[in-house]
Amino acid sequence: MLIGIDASRATREQRTGTEGYSLHLIRALLELDQHNEYVLYFNRPPRPGLFPASPRWRARVMPCPRLWTHVRLSLEMLAAPPDVLFVPAHVLPIVHPRRSVVTVHDLGYRHEPQAHRPLDRLYLELSTRYNARAASQVIADSAATKRDLVQLYGTDPQRITVVPLGVDELFQPVNDAARLAAVRAQYGIPGDYLLYVGTLQPRKNLVRLIEAWNKIRNSNFEIRNWVLVIAGKRGWLYEEIFATVQRLGLEGQVLFPGYVPEEDLPALLSGATAFVLPSLYEGFGLPVLEAMACGTPVIAANVASLPEVVGDAGLLVDPLDTDALAAAMQRLLTDAAPSTPLRASLRAELRQRGLARAKLFSWPRCAWETLAVLKNAQKLT
Repeated sequence: MLIGIDASRATREQRTGTEGYSLHLIRALLELDQHNEYVLYFNRPPRPGLFPASPRWRARVMPCPRLWTHVRLSLEMLAAPPDVLFVPAHVLPIVHPRRSVVTVHDLGYRHEPQAHRPLDRLYLELSTRYNARAASQVIADSAATKRDLVQLYGTDPQRITVVPLGVDELFQPVNDAARLAAVRAQYGIPGDYLLYVGTLQPRKNLVRLIEAWNKIRNSNFEIRNWVLVIAGKRGWLYEEIFATVQRLGLEGQVLFPGYVPEEDLPALLSGATAFVLPSLYEGFGLPVLEAMACGTPVIAANVASLPEVVGDAGLLVDPLDTDALAAAMQRLLTDAAPSTPLRASLRAELRQRGLARAKLFSWPRCAWETLAVLKNAQKLT
């Protein structure tokens, strides 16, 4: 079987969750599958070494300044279609093989429309609806996303397979004090910190996170030198996030180091007192999994897919309840204070649960389950 993959999103240098998914999944497929042939479609040449060397795959680089998917990739599908086309992080081209598989990561724009710009929301609505209708098989990151596809778009549940994401082996606890100190210095973090990692956009609920941090700072709790670190590149409608810090006078107490490359994330996660993801909606929530794999206690929203990923390995809170979010953060900060008795602390318990939970998710497992969907699509008449 010849499997064609739209790998255009995997070449991004500053990858978000869906782009990282595309890269790690393609790598795992190429490493594990010894029976099928692959052609990877790119709109720009991938850097050397980005994918494992193997005679079982080849690159098809097709530069095109505009409309690469619907024009250039469609022309390729007309001229030399693969047996199955897989689109892991984008939209199916208008012209595509009858046997096509697409991954739908989330329908957050339907749940939180105000968190998206109108044109972005329209694009997401049209492209996701089209993907759900046109693909012969659909992969969903979570049961929550599958449920949304069925309820909101009427997609046949028999055409949807839930395949959880994996966590890269890079994400392991970092215990080297010198490495932890170096990363703190590199990103201007003066001492202990709570951490968020992800794109800066309204759906991530960062305004409430900052307001919850302000509640802690204004309480009687002794916060020492802790700071809140919000790491990630700016997305859409991010201005209110920075305005909230200024409005509350939290300059120097809330830090924005910007995008953090993947190679620095394990140390940044390992050094955090806790990782916080209060998103209003997540199709999966990969940063939560990466934090657990590094042994970092997790606080996450109790909505959408996040309870599926976290299980009993973290604290789940209502993302709309700022007081509950502040209480959860303060609970872990209190647990980390020097005055805490020497006992089996909550942070230690969450660390062990998180490490065990993270082992249930891997890119090889994701690749094998994805390959099963591709094989099933190839059998369709």
